[in-house]
Amino acid sequence: MKKVLFAGILLCSSVILSAQSITEKDLQEIRSGFKLDPSTKAIQNILTTNANITANALNHDLQNQIDHYFKYKVNVKGITDQKSSGRCWMFTSMNVLRPSIMEKYNLGEFDFSHNYLYFWDIFEKANLFLENIIGTSKSSFDDRAVEYLFKSPVGDGGVWNLYYNAAEKYGVVPQEVMPETAHSNNTRQMIGLLNERLRAGGYAIREKAAAGGKAQDLRLEKTTVLKDVYRILALCLGEPPAKFTWRYKDKAGLVKELAGYTPQKFYKAITPDDYSPDNYIMIMNDPTREYYKLYEIQNYKNTIEGINWIYLNLPNEDIKKAALASIKNNEAMYASCDVGKQLNRESGIMDPAMYDYESLLGVDLSMDKKARILTRQSGSSHAMTLIGCDTDLGDQPVKWEFENSWGAGSGNRGYLTFTDKWFSEYMFRLVVHKKYLDAKAVDCLKQKPVQLPMWDYMN
Repeated sequence: MKKVLFAGILLCSSVILSAQSITEKDLQEIRSGFKLDPSTKAIQNILTTNANITANALNHDLQNQIDHYFKYKVNVKGITDQKSSGRCWMFTSMNVLRPSIMEKYNLGEFDFSHNYLYFWDIFEKANLFLENIIGTSKSSFDDRAVEYLFKSPVGDGGVWNLYYNAAEKYGVVPQEVMPETAHSNNTRQMIGLLNERLRAGGYAIREKAAAGGKAQDLRLEKTTVLKDVYRILALCLGEPPAKFTWRYKDKAGLVKELAGYTPQKFYKAITPDDYSPDNYIMIMNDPTREYYKLYEIQNYKNTIEGINWIYLNLPNEDIKKAALASIKNNEAMYASCDVGKQLNRESGIMDPAMYDYESLLGVDLSMDKKARILTRQSGSSHAMTLIGCDTDLGDQPVKWEFENSWGAGSGNRGYLTFTDKWFSEYMFRLVVHKKYLDAKAVDCLKQKPVQLPMWDYMN
């Protein structure tokens, strides 16, 4: 069948013939559906002079119906602030560990150097990008993998396994050892320049490969590029220490010191002995795919030798049971969700009925979670620490609490409360110790993961 290019999409000619433009008759029918009666005119008057649709759609009946009190809550203290960066996954992974570190060293407050690990995360992502370019150097530029790689060589985003990969290799340090800089707090310009250099380097590698260059020649070019990447990172973030001495004051007022530590030694000292992907499992609620199956997104990592993003897909009911058990045992969890949906930023509360756009606009916007995922209307956009749960008289969850990383001035003094209904619709994944999973879920961990491409919609 003959194919033609239509609106940038390759379609069969039969499809083109069946397509119809909007006729005058169509337009008349469509326009007839809009009746400018008094109530509609009043709404039009509001919306044509006030651009904040969300504020006008606020469900006032819901306000003051949801409080910030919780029957079960992990012992946490202190709110972090990722500023203008996409490092939520890193902040969240570290925030899960902070309470135990504060207890270990008898501290009133503590934070990691996110800047230190961010340096190595971006550096390793640059190496991974260049190795992928070498591996795909014989593929054409319009190959989907090549196109995907060049679209965004490196970026701030990630999930828990990236923290694990980078921390296992490079360790971690306290905040005072390598403080934040202007560019770790606002990463856009630095990342833009790094991607410009990496695209140029990737192009040069492909040109060398096309000219018959051997693998060693391509990796010589890679090293040249990585020297420039390291230079940009060191200039913008500072150079990470190989050893450090950390002086701190505990809650008793005593000044203490950890001398001559490497970041790797400090990581081992503050990390649980069983902290590994064998014990801490990423579980997901993805209704577009079969439950009780293990999935792996290829090439979603930061280090060559590191683990990919692997998750066990479970029904919401199973995830909630595991999450509640972890909270009851005073163990916070890495979690990620579609934070922007139905969030009242002023009150720090999320509920599926927070904003009634349908009543305001007179339009049905309803979709279930599966439809929202497949149409890209919804997806995980932000990671936070899951720390609290409130239950009814039957000990069934009513609402939950996040510790966020947007500073203490955001939401409810840095925390977000969300209803159990919101959990079902917009929570996607969390990392929980497998001891909180039931036997059926644990048995699923023996499966060989179903392989998903790097451009999968869950990415």
